[in-house]
Amino acid sequence: MPESTPRRTQAERRAATRAALLEAAARGLSSHGYANLALERVARDAGYSRGALYHLFADKEELALAVVDWVSELWDSEVLQPARAEGEPLTSLLSMARGHARLCRHDVARVMLTLEVEFTGQDHPVGSAIAAVVEQLESEIAELIAAGRRNGSIPPGPPQRLTAAAFMGVLESIGIALAGQAPHDVELMERAARGVLGIAPATDAGAPTGD
Repeated sequence: MPESTPRRTQAERRAATRAALLEAAARGLSSHGYANLALERVARDAGYSRGALYHLFADKEELALAVVDWVSELWDSEVLQPARAEGEPLTSLLSMARGHARLCRHDVARVMLTLEVEFTGQDHPVGSAIAAVVEQLESEIAELIAAGRRNGSIPPGPPQRLTAAAFMGVLESIGIALAGQAPHDVELMERAARGVLGIAPATDAGAPTGD
């Protein structure tokens, strides 16, 4: 007789439900924004009842805050950690740019920019959470730019924090504009990142070969 599939524990079922709801909510927020997000539709898109959603999240605000954390963790594991592993500042920054372009091929990656725009100028917990994520990331990018300028791989230029903000703007705008346009999204993202950093375009021999 074939072996039966082990039944998942309650904790495993809860984690699977939570992950499905977060992914559905991220897609909904990306497409419709926070104000127009319908929890009933999120639950339906995830394949669960509205009751299952409320069992895990008290309200829309709590769900959106959890989505911000989830997408931030996804960006950290898929983009930031591999970039950090490069070691050299310029290489890390260019790896970050390419990694972000790849991540933006998935619709959930657009949620942060959508919410950032929606909550600009508002005093709201979701907007504050996104601002904190952006602030931390800009600080890390600014440190990499400063390190690259010290070792000579990045030329002098505007203040490092201003350059970091511009670098972030490139990631966000090109990531959205060219989402899914592989392999050109990665190549054009790197070209734009090099431009902000004041680096000459890669030669044909060193340019990305497709992704």
